Amino acid sequence: MLRTSAKELLSQLDTIIATCSEEDFSKPLEELSGSTFGQHVRHTLEFFICLYDARNDGLVNYDQRQHDTMIETDRKLARSVVASIQEFLDRNTRDFTLTFEANYSEIEGDDLQMQSSFYRELAYNIEHAIHHMALLKVAIKQSLQYIPLPENFGVASSTIRYRESTKANQ
Repeated sequence: MLRTSAKELLSQLDTIIATCSEEDFSKPLEELSGSTFGQHVRHTLEFFICLYDARNDGLVNYDQRQHDTMIETDRKLARSVVASIQEFLDRNTRDFTLTFEANYSEIEGDDLQMQSSFYRELAYNIEHAIHHMALLKVAIKQSLQYIPLPENFGVASSTIRYRESTKANQ
């Protein structure tokens, strides 16, 4: 179920990447506090990349993202990364133990580690992706209106279920 949810979100993200013009993909947008569409895409994808990389050494650290500017400026590359992540999710059908590492301090080297798992981190990646997709949705509705948004783009599944239940009760 988690893998399916993640793949569906990535498919939605791929759909809007495909529709966005090359120029608009890299243009700073006021609605994103001067960030670009591509920067939000790159940031979202790099969390999945960190999880992908953790399969080798069992350590996931989102602070150590690559910040690959090519992903945020090249739509074809971004779409290729989406496809690679989806393939990874197809191949990894079982949970496995991971160590999560992060630094929530401004002091370098003040890292903490805790036990986690692939599924737990995948759930976090899903929530993180929804958050950034919601931000992209605002920018699209304001500045990139030619991009058609998939239904429920940037909306959490719990919100979708809540909306459906309130409709049914009316």
